[in-house]
Amino acid sequence: MLSATLFVSALALSAAAYPRPANDNLVGTSTNAQALLVNTGRAFRFRDPVCVQIEKATSPLTAVFYPGDRPYEQDISHWASSSTQRAQCSVRPDTAEDVAIILGIVGTTRTPFAVKGGGHATNPGFSSTTGVHISMVQFAEVTYDPSSQTVAVGSGLLWDEVYAALAPYDVNVVGGRMTGVGVAGFTLGGGYSWLTNQHGLTIDTVVEYELVKPTGDIVTVTKASDPELFFGLKGGMNNFGIVTRFTFKAFPQGQVWGGVILFNAQDIPAVTKATGAFSALSTDPKAAMIVTYTVIAGEPGVELTLFYDGPSPPAGTFDDFLVIPYATKDVSTRDFLTLVQSSPSDDTYGMRGVFHGIPITQYTPGILAAIANETTFWSSHLSVFSGSYIDYGVQPFLPTLFSHGVQGSSAYPASRTKSARPFHLYFAWSDERFDAVFHEVARQSAARIKAVALAEGQDVADAAIYPNYAIFDTPVEGLYGDNVEPLRALKAAVDPMNVMGLAGGFKL
Repeated sequence: MLSATLFVSALALSAAAYPRPANDNLVGTSTNAQALLVNTGRAFRFRDPVCVQIEKATSPLTAVFYPGDRPYEQDISHWASSSTQRAQCSVRPDTAEDVAIILGIVGTTRTPFAVKGGGHATNPGFSSTTGVHISMVQFAEVTYDPSSQTVAVGSGLLWDEVYAALAPYDVNVVGGRMTGVGVAGFTLGGGYSWLTNQHGLTIDTVVEYELVKPTGDIVTVTKASDPELFFGLKGGMNNFGIVTRFTFKAFPQGQVWGGVILFNAQDIPAVTKATGAFSALSTDPKAAMIVTYTVIAGEPGVELTLFYDGPSPPAGTFDDFLVIPYATKDVSTRDFLTLVQSSPSDDTYGMRGVFHGIPITQYTPGILAAIANETTFWSSHLSVFSGSYIDYGVQPFLPTLFSHGVQGSSAYPASRTKSARPFHLYFAWSDERFDAVFHEVARQSAARIKAVALAEGQDVADAAIYPNYAIFDTPVEGLYGDNVEPLRALKAAVDPMNVMGLAGGFKL
């Protein structure tokens, strides 16, 4: 078979020219009884000794499951099947104290492990392992404190669950834009939200972390209590321990307006023109969108997701888009959760996948034309490799999006003076034999779009890639820039035995 690099290089020349599962507790049983039931009958089944040690050392409310147990399969599964690995066991800790015990055991035995919040990941091994898989699903708290206007959120939840719990209080947090996204990984990587133009990245709104350090200490981390660790947790991923609870600022939330419009190939030029105008001219922090160049019914098209933080947008906000003929349209005044769930992001659940991203200063006509060209080209060349979906996501945030935090307040972004907007691409396919092909396509396609930005004079040569979009082999310097050395020093101090190095992810 033609190697991925050679294949993609050859096509590049042409291109240049051209659920989460439902509640899985055993019906009618308590957590203790459930653990007892799943243990029954295991006498003749191999159980990894480290898993057995964890089972004996943790409290009765913490459950350990093995291959063949239904909860095990649900624990290790991911939104992208390419992120799933067969662990020796899965563990559902119930308390921070049990998380500390588990970290102590895997650290002492030097056992590879993973920590999974929502599992909405594509990078292989980042929240999966062949060792001990820690599922945070039992950390499911949502507690709104009206006196402090904050919300405590467990690290095992999806944003859908958080929004649903907060709706009766008419408040919200700065969280994920698509259904099925977990709180933990999203927040630890930075977090772009429908509310980012108004309030900043998700990490800009975190006021407190409950953290289990690799040493086993359970600490509450705030800006006042430990400013260096607070800085590191804001975008530094899973390098400093396991977060069991986040406390976010809360903001008033009423009805919103928006939804999804699909456009066919003949209308791509009109959508592209409207996108360029919105990116250059919009100043309303309540207005946001994702313009996804994709494939619809086998042909290039655009999936446009519109958002306005209010029951209706002012005249002129989205008019350039609303006059374009469309294939389908689902736009209305609705509650925040319904808007988030209007996106068909779960259509590729269970497929293999890869994300990658680059920073863009401005979505110019030249950049948008390059993105449209990449979509058209790859949509006609990847199906032979079991490719089923292509997604080039344009996200025209306001240039002030980083101004909600001061320079040096977070690991990501390294610079808050550069108004770099995120851009992502996503491919889905079914045959694992072609993993390397899609990984290489993602690298080269992102590089070509970045080259167009650089040729236009955009200051993105050293701009940070959003960690939650970056492909697995992105150097950490590409994520954190000048923050890399301070982060490495912090990591060495917090984790002297490099316990978190036993887990996947971008390692400092």
